[in-house]
Amino acid sequence: EKAVNLKKDLAEMQEWMTQAEEEYLEKDFEYKSPEELENAVEEMKRAKEDVLQKEVRVKILKDNIKMLAAKVPSSGQDLATELNVVLENYQLLCNRIRGKCHTLEEVWSCWIELLQYLDLETAWLNNLEERVQMTENLPEKLDAVSDALESLESVLRHPADNRTQIRELGQTLIDGGILDDIISEKLEAFNARYEELSHLAVSRQIALEQQLQTMRETDHMLQVLQENLVELDRQLTSYLTDRVDAFQLPQEAQ
Repeated sequence: EKAVNLKKDLAEMQEWMTQAEEEYLEKDFEYKSPEELENAVEEMKRAKEDVLQKEVRVKILKDNIKMLAAKVPSSGQDLATELNVVLENYQLLCNRIRGKCHTLEEVWSCWIELLQYLDLETAWLNNLEERVQMTENLPEKLDAVSDALESLESVLRHPADNRTQIRELGQTLIDGGILDDIISEKLEAFNARYEELSHLAVSRQIALEQQLQTMRETDHMLQVLQENLVELDRQLTSYLTDRVDAFQLPQEAQ
């Protein structure tokens, strides 16, 4: 009777494993939204816990069959053969579910990481847009233009590492068919805004550099003119002081 019960337990265990395999491993999942992906991750976590909890039951079956084999070798031998099959299938099921759970967790982590990098770069784009707007309607002062140019250049020196991560993470998920429509839409919008703002910022940078150069040249010319006027004033004053007749002076002094 004990052998019959143990045989029944082995059959039930094998049936449960077959159902678990069909439910958790043979489904074709399509992750078209973050909610679907997150639900799949949680489901696989529960599946892993469920399968691992059966380890106690498997151990009890193993111990009982060993005890029976020690007492009734003939009955125990057949059960031991069935047990080995069940143990092998159980270990395989555990490994496969662990593997799928790990894969889904990695995919979810990849998605979250992509969102974080997009948030960082979007914040940078917002800052860049603000700096570009600050370069408009500047007062015609050398310091104001110089400060605006320096401020814009400091933002443009932003490293490209984050954009590289966005491209690689997005491509990895799209290649796996994970959230491909959503990610493609997000990347297209981000890249379009990045190209537009970068082009505008560089154009403003060039314009400010040219404006700054013109202002510096003008300032230099005014300074030279001022120095010449001071020198001319000094010379004329000396001529007047010495009562020199204008017709005795060089043409430019006259």
